Amino acid sequence: MTLGVGQILLGVIRPMWAKLAIAIVFVAPAIVGGYHATHGIAKHMMPSETWQIVFSVIDAVAVGVTAYLRVAGMAAADQSGRDRVQA
Repeated sequence: MTLGVGQILLGVIRPMWAKLAIAIVFVAPAIVGGYHATHGIAKHMMPSETWQIVFSVIDAVAVGVTAYLRVAGMAAADQSGRDRVQA
């Protein structure tokens, strides 16, 4: 249901700053989840706490970028045929 509401809002709202705010609502939990998932695995795989954090941050960035691209793709798909002139 939340994803559906997000898609509707991305399709209806015009200002770019508002679309970015909606995207952040979906991307922020993905970043946190990516960090903690990798950190949990890294704790068991490597003894150095510094490297655990480094790999966790790298994965959090990768997951955040992927989530943002998916949300941006939803917004682009909603507007793909909106401005066409019909003959």
